[in-house]
Amino acid sequence: MIISKSFKYQLRLTREQESLCNQTAGSCRYVWNRGLALKEELWEKKKQNLSRFDLDKLLTEWKKELDWLSLCPSQSLQQVNKDLDKAFKNFFRGRGYPRFKKKAIHNSFRLPQGITLMNQLSKKVAQAQLPKLGIVRFTKSKEIEGKIKHVTISKSCGDWFIAFNCQVVIPKPQQKPQSAIGIDRGIKTFAQCSDGTPIHGVSPLKKNLERLARLQRKLARRKKFSSNWRKTKQKIEKLHCHIANLRKDFLHKTSTQLAKSHSLIVLEDLNTKDMAKSAKGTKENPGNNVKAKSKLNRSILDQGWHMFQSFLSYKLSWRGGELILISPKNTSLKCRICGHIAEENRKSQAEFHCVQCGHTENADLNASINILAEGHSVLACGVEALASTAKQELLIRKPVMV
Repeated sequence: MIISKSFKYQLRLTREQESLCNQTAGSCRYVWNRGLALKEELWEKKKQNLSRFDLDKLLTEWKKELDWLSLCPSQSLQQVNKDLDKAFKNFFRGRGYPRFKKKAIHNSFRLPQGITLMNQLSKKVAQAQLPKLGIVRFTKSKEIEGKIKHVTISKSCGDWFIAFNCQVVIPKPQQKPQSAIGIDRGIKTFAQCSDGTPIHGVSPLKKNLERLARLQRKLARRKKFSSNWRKTKQKIEKLHCHIANLRKDFLHKTSTQLAKSHSLIVLEDLNTKDMAKSAKGTKENPGNNVKAKSKLNRSILDQGWHMFQSFLSYKLSWRGGELILISPKNTSLKCRICGHIAEENRKSQAEFHCVQCGHTENADLNASINILAEGHSVLACGVEALASTAKQELLIRKPVMV
């Protein structure tokens, strides 16, 4: 079985290499924005489309026009055209419209060829040869496995990182003894398992909210683009990076533990994007309880539900397990004993009391057992629509950074 896996390390660049990385990332941003503007203009005027290969031909002319475009690797610029073409294909499939890229945000570029791993300098320091950049050093925290397909250089919190995307051959997963579990995702309790085990989340944004607000107030008092403004902005960026790393670390550890322990996991197919939409409304039709809804939205996004679902999907497939997504309709209002569905059953957020049979239980535990039963129904009845959603997501997911 061949899987795609990435190994990410921090780079140790010289000043010249760091300058070239910044210039390459800026050139890639320029090519993206210019290509996107051309595609929009051509479609509005003539209803014609520019393909990836048309943009590659234009790229040669742009290099003659702008000398600094020739300083960075050509393959990185060609990869931008490939990404732009893919972004429009995804848009016509119902995903978001491509946006123009801003300066100093998501600085990265990709190198698909000319990558050579060299001898390690020490236990923790390794080196690789890359086009135009030459020999670069990086902190090697884990061995690289498989065959390298391409390399992505990215900047985060002022530091540069290198990610080796590899094709790794793993043994064909064997069917494990049947161990099924249903999981109800929540805010106070991150995940309630149907076997009675609660998983409490870390809520990294909530814990660092006061510090973040203090830094943002400090930034607002600074003169824009001054030295102190840049320093404060960098502190905010590092704090956001720290929050994201805490969340990702918790989700990786939790999903790995669940994937190792169970062969079948059932989740609700939650549309997190719609759930976290703003309730602000318009001037003509203002929303209700906007402040409370904004806090709820922030709490939902702080949990990382969709990332958790994505991690479970590919980790289960690597181990021969399966993830099933079911409709969330009435899972929290249905009594698991008699099957009665009523809003009155949910007396509070934490308590479930059936008005028909009198069954009393923790509301999240009752919902997780209903989720597991619905998952068994999907398997027994041969309903593939929702069950295949997790498999489709696995095909389009991005490689995981280890």
